[in-house]
Amino acid sequence: MSQPQLLWQPSPQRIAQSQMHAFMLLASKKYHFDADWPSLHAWSVKHLDQFWQEMLDFADIVADEPAMFTCMGEGMLLTQWFPGMTFNFAQHLLRFNDDHIAIAAEDERGRSCTLTYRQLREQVARCATGLRSIGVQRGDRVVGYLPNTVEAIIAMLASASMGAVWSSCSPDFGINGVFDRFGQIEPKVLIAADGYTYNEKRIDCFERVKAIVDRIPSIEQVVIVPFVEDEPDLGALDKATSWPSFLSSEAELVFEQLPFDHPLYIMYSSGTTGVPKCIIHGAGGTLLQHMKELMLHCDLRREDNIFYFTTCGWMMWNWLVSSLGVGATVVLYEGSPAYPSVDRLWQMADKLGVTIFGTSPKFLSAGEKAGLTPGKQHDLSKLRTILSTGSPLTIENFRWVYDNIKEDVQLSSICGGTDIISCFMLGNPILPVYAGEIQCTGLGMDVHAFDADGTSVIDQKGELVCCSPFPSQPTGFWHDLDGSKYTRAYFERFPNVWTHGDFIEITNHGGVIVYGRSDATLNPGGVRIGTAEIYRQVESLDEVVDSVVIGKRTQDADVEVCLFVVLRDGVSLDDELIATIKKQVAEGATKRHVPRHIKQVSAVPYTISGKKVELAVSNMIHGEPVLNRDALANPEALEQYRDII
Repeated sequence: MSQPQLLWQPSPQRIAQSQMHAFMLLASKKYHFDADWPSLHAWSVKHLDQFWQEMLDFADIVADEPAMFTCMGEGMLLTQWFPGMTFNFAQHLLRFNDDHIAIAAEDERGRSCTLTYRQLREQVARCATGLRSIGVQRGDRVVGYLPNTVEAIIAMLASASMGAVWSSCSPDFGINGVFDRFGQIEPKVLIAADGYTYNEKRIDCFERVKAIVDRIPSIEQVVIVPFVEDEPDLGALDKATSWPSFLSSEAELVFEQLPFDHPLYIMYSSGTTGVPKCIIHGAGGTLLQHMKELMLHCDLRREDNIFYFTTCGWMMWNWLVSSLGVGATVVLYEGSPAYPSVDRLWQMADKLGVTIFGTSPKFLSAGEKAGLTPGKQHDLSKLRTILSTGSPLTIENFRWVYDNIKEDVQLSSICGGTDIISCFMLGNPILPVYAGEIQCTGLGMDVHAFDADGTSVIDQKGELVCCSPFPSQPTGFWHDLDGSKYTRAYFERFPNVWTHGDFIEITNHGGVIVYGRSDATLNPGGVRIGTAEIYRQVESLDEVVDSVVIGKRTQDADVEVCLFVVLRDGVSLDDELIATIKKQVAEGATKRHVPRHIKQVSAVPYTISGKKVELAVSNMIHGEPVLNRDALANPEALEQYRDII
């Protein structure tokens, strides 16, 4: 096996100044282990009680009532974290009360605004008072149908301050998609935008909001946040008021002290195979896990400006907002990342001095295809870390970043999911970056690659599993009173072991390679192939803009690999290009990876959070129904796959 290419090595000074290094020295001295990364990680998964208590203290998460124990109970399903502890999630995120910028927001139209920590606290207090005035209480659901703007953060923090449960969808969700989510959890309050813009196109949401309210009888109050120029006629919508009117003019910020596992968020599975699962996340586990990832793995500090391109319907929004707990400046962007030009986000990073920049492989690939050189075109001198998630980051993506953005930058491919509202594998400021590899598994996360027999393997592909409990496990699914759906979702294959559904390889030096969803794994001739291995080869070709791979079942119970490609304007799929693609896949992967069928399409279907939907394409190919098209950003792309092979 060839050695991976070393792309970046942190300087001794950067290592010594990192919070990961400080935490390692503190813990190693206190618990008597060697002050190096392997020893730190081994201690963190072997002594979970010690590690998570130290992380609670390191993050300065203050309890109103301290816990009786760090954890109690046995196994993944029975462990309870910090029993007896009471605190408030919003109180930690709003613990600063000064003129430091808390949020800097921009949109594609060039509009911008900022809120200091003092102003943010004032706005949250006014919103919370408004919620109390209409009878919102602990445990009630408050939902947002909002763009990625300051109002979403204010409403979430106001809900959390009183113990209400927050859930959100971005306004590009259709009526059915919103109903399939919010309709299950019976919200009391809907906070919604009247519209938004994308690629300069104004999209009106008011009629959708009316339809949603008509279908969800539990909604007692609708708050309309104006984003378009013309004010909507609120008289046409029962129980509606405007955001400015809803906010109290005078308010005192009150924080309800709540149990560690009190429900904070309801998140949703992708919903591409049916009605989405409603995943409940507790306040304490979410906060503690996010502080670990932001402070230690990202080395986030108060002086940082952190950005992630996300919507309110993706867990990266929740993750990003937790940066307020460090006192950093959260940078928001609303609209198309390529309007008015493909380097729009790099312009913003230059203007705002972004130090931690979060994006996706799709965005980086688009920059490469467009011939961008962000490091030469913009001042990125303050940029220290680039984060990427949503799909595996290819070796070529890694190299392009270091060749065209910045040589001295920590490129952290991160991987986890909505299910845990955090990461299993991510970056590390004291470790090197190798092309094609995530730097490490997370502290406190007992992650392994399991073969089919449930044996942990190194330098082999296997199922991503976690063998020990962790605080950000869901507290359950909504309306799953006996926990049976939750158990089936994660613990059916390997009892008492979390099986995540990704196909990974852990290298001999502790890095992680992600091969894609294991439920999308192809098995031609009985050989397991991750779709990411094919994408890496195909999308490295200049002619190919995008692609999707599925396995077509045959009559003899085998699988034929089918590749569908979106090509550059003016390029057609002829015999020569087909031969080029097959050669690239055979030489870059193996001959078994070579597609049996290659077809040109106009678009690849994606979820609204930006993930390729291989299963929906597979359903179309096999003549099976796609059960929840409203979960897709571009459901119209699916029809071309019907009878294509």
